[in-house]
Amino acid sequence: MVKIINTSGKKKTAIARATIKDGIGRVRINKKPLEIFKPDLVRLKMMEPLALAGDKITSKVDIDVNVKGGGIMGQADAVRTAIGKGLVEWSGDLSLKDAMLGYDRNLLVNDSRQKETKKFGGPGARAKTQKSYR
Repeated sequence: MVKIINTSGKKKTAIARATIKDGIGRVRINKKPLEIFKPDLVRLKMMEPLALAGDKITSKVDIDVNVKGGGIMGQADAVRTAIGKGLVEWSGDLSLKDAMLGYDRNLLVNDSRQKETKKFGGPGARAKTQKSYR
């Protein structure tokens, strides 16, 4: 039986869906290898859960991630959450889960903050139109 794990991660309006299955250690983001992903800061952020898990786990799995919405940093945070959740679920290792939570809680927990809704009387959530009495 083939072991396949599907996870997701969210940050702002970016949503990442990761599929983890048996393989040789390939990681692809939107069908593009992680090794050639630019900019470098985004690539390093996406690689954090892989570094914490170590070669013992990451060399045995292939990770495919589809991400859309938001900007590049929001997408990077969504991807790292999806990968982190998937690796913990794949390994079933509580020490890995504790290590990820100790490093950064957002590796396993989605960022639930959302945009505040716009109200009447102004252009945004809190800004109001100015009044002049002269």
